[in-house]
Amino acid sequence: MTGTAYAEDGYDLWLRYRTLAATSTHRVPTIEARGDTATFRAAAEELRRGAALFGTSAPTILLATADDRAVAALHLPLAALGDEGYRVRQVTLGNRGVLLVTANTDRGVLYGSFALLRHLQTGGSLDRIDLTSTPRVKLRVLNHWDNLDGVVERGYAGASLWDWWTLPDFHDPRYTDYARANASIGINGTVLNNVNAKADSLTAPYIAKAAALADVFRPYGIKVYLSARFSAPIELGGLKTADPLDPQVAAWWKAKSDEIYRAIPDFGGFLVKANSEGQPGPRDYHRSHADGANMLAAAVRPHGGIVMWRAFVYAETDPEDRAKQAYTEFKSLDGKFASNVIVQVKNGAIDFQPREPFHPLFGAMPKTPLMIEFQITKEYLGFATHLAYLGPLFAETLGSETMQRPGETVADVVDGSVKGHTLTGMAGVANIGRDRDWAGSTFNQANWYAFGRMAWDPTLGAAPVAREWAAMTFAPSPKIVDPIVAMMMGSREAVVDYMTPLGLAHVMATGHHYGPGPWIADLKRPEWNPVYYHRADKAGIGFDRTRTGSNAVAQYAPALARRLADPATTPERELLWFHHVPWDRRMASGQTLWAEMVHEYDSGVAYVADMSRKWDALKPDIDAERWAKTATYLAVQQREAQWWRDASLAYWMSVNGRALPAGTAPPAHDLAWYKAQRFPYAPGNPQ
Repeated sequence: MTGTAYAEDGYDLWLRYRTLAATSTHRVPTIEARGDTATFRAAAEELRRGAALFGTSAPTILLATADDRAVAALHLPLAALGDEGYRVRQVTLGNRGVLLVTANTDRGVLYGSFALLRHLQTGGSLDRIDLTSTPRVKLRVLNHWDNLDGVVERGYAGASLWDWWTLPDFHDPRYTDYARANASIGINGTVLNNVNAKADSLTAPYIAKAAALADVFRPYGIKVYLSARFSAPIELGGLKTADPLDPQVAAWWKAKSDEIYRAIPDFGGFLVKANSEGQPGPRDYHRSHADGANMLAAAVRPHGGIVMWRAFVYAETDPEDRAKQAYTEFKSLDGKFASNVIVQVKNGAIDFQPREPFHPLFGAMPKTPLMIEFQITKEYLGFATHLAYLGPLFAETLGSETMQRPGETVADVVDGSVKGHTLTGMAGVANIGRDRDWAGSTFNQANWYAFGRMAWDPTLGAAPVAREWAAMTFAPSPKIVDPIVAMMMGSREAVVDYMTPLGLAHVMATGHHYGPGPWIADLKRPEWNPVYYHRADKAGIGFDRTRTGSNAVAQYAPALARRLADPATTPERELLWFHHVPWDRRMASGQTLWAEMVHEYDSGVAYVADMSRKWDALKPDIDAERWAKTATYLAVQQREAQWWRDASLAYWMSVNGRALPAGTAPPAHDLAWYKAQRFPYAPGNPQ
């Protein structure tokens, strides 16, 4: 039985305690917090919010760290929990039974409190409860691409969450709710500003604004970071250079870091985008990325800070293959970065495509900590309106075998387990804005949730995480959870099918990246054009990255490179990424490549239609407001999936001169009609 559905707007995310409180009879549990820190108080308050989950037999809940005398007397094996792990279990203290939430630190107690609430929200029982977990990744960070004018680059959920105009004076209650949501899934850091940074972010007024946010976030275990503009010593300091080997430049950054740490004692450090897409960097001075990163690392090292240095180097060059740039610039720098530098590498070698092979740098820089960067916001996967659950994308990348060492996966590189790195991290480009539902749609919230949970433990499966989210966001009834998870688990693959099947990439319209544009060929730089990526002609389609082409396969481990060099041993889902193949090539299905492509496009469209049917059937069990918005967006997605399919097929037919397979519906319009579509004010593209 699911109970009465109440109207909601999505603001509560997966922390829907007050809705549950309105539909159940419960007692408020007794909460004994043996600690007087702001974090202990936040944990206790969260448990009070979730009182309805405990029902009519609410236990006494004891929040205490391992050094508490009563906890120590239990001789629980807590040392391995580290600074953030937790243990939740029923224990007997003296002559009374209590539900103990314990850890080595108050942050661990906070995470344990959220784990207890999650356990109950997903239908778990207090009977013989024993929850324990330790994060496998140290830095679990959201990257906000928020600009100081309130526009969010690649943001599809309204304006920036940060009201820079009223900070530092006014602390919007949403800041606390944002911190609660992040702490509930284990996120412990946030980069406040866009990687395409403005130097103003490092001025005294904006440092004070960042400090105000840090004060709100601190009780929830969240550190703030800032994206640093490499040329700030020139723009703010009046220097004539930003050369990282110039002593005056190093001194300026040291003084600036000291200034920041005076305002924010637990400031996390800097994120840097350098020598990419026009951003300044050390290569402007014929210095290496290691020179630049290490100079900044020296400035924050006395305060315990770190530098996250992005390996996304989409530079003003005419590359043989854009996919090779990061490896080419960074591989030789392995072992040359300071110990408080972590290199942040996108999950794939180009740019957050619906599907990319894992980045070849993973496994290729064993002496250097690498932090994987995913995009939670769906720049290339339908913005806010397309339902695309990214858990399978995260899991697919993290589970990929590098073949650099036996059994090594990308997750093993990221969590540092192979080479014993202690500085480890995962970053997610946030999909959060001022929309009431935070993420532009209810199902976009699932990607924020999945990122946090899988950053805590990269081995968590996409399906279990989807089940958690669905149970917490809607209701734990299988009648609701099962069809929702079924929708979610194939949704990303559906987007791949109707946008970029069989290894195609970057065929989106340029600039805003909204809608199909595989025909675009007239932009200034070759790699700005979709034709650069698909290389379609009358004979075939795909980018030859073998020895006869760019030889990008050589950037992978030799055993994997040999596999990818042969179309017969390349996974078909990545075939056109690595090979230019004939239209009449026979696929595993027995169909030609052309027929298989058409089938993939049709499958993607059909999956969206099936999601709509599943959602329609759930109408009696979902509150009206969230049901209606999702239903509307699914209708948008179905229309646009058909548009993608039709426009793409119309273009491929103009190139290969082939007819559609028998029984296949033709595109609704001719190619000229699709080419004429314009979207000059698409959201999330401030340029």
